Amino acid sequence: MKNLGLFCLLLTCIGFESCKNDQNSKDAEAAKAQAEKPISTACYKALYENDTINLTINTLKSGKITGDMIMKIADSPEKVGEIAGEFHGDTLFADYSFIQGTNDKVTFKNPMAFLKKGNELILGSGKIETYLGRSYFAKDKPIDFEKVKYKFTTVDCVAK
Repeated sequence: MKNLGLFCLLLTCIGFESCKNDQNSKDAEAAKAQAEKPISTACYKALYENDTINLTINTLKSGKITGDMIMKIADSPEKVGEIAGEFHGDTLFADYSFIQGTNDKVTFKNPMAFLKKGNELILGSGKIETYLGRSYFAKDKPIDFEKVKYKFTTVDCVAK
């Protein structure tokens, strides 16, 4: 019986170590994407009433997308963060990791979907579900690109 307990403990430790290695490989992949030089950069701006969103998209050689986004929404703290994702057809699916206002101790992460129509990007809205701390668009509900607030138009990129 004692050997069975030791075996279960050993098996649990191996399981935890493999989960840790999987997370490390995901972190390493994200860092590699950040270090990769972009092959193209495009800048966009969306205006709606008193709201302004600035978006910079870098296309990497691997086809992945990285970039920065600043959301200035009326009566709400400014959101500053990064996007990372990839195109599936004409739709960019990305995660937006951001801090809100002056609170840099908490990082939020939301899924986003942008439909590319010509030189325009349309920010879609859809039902978001959360599972094990990870938010994503509900698979059984379509993302709406018709009744939207934010349509991004291309603008000249400004060097930081």
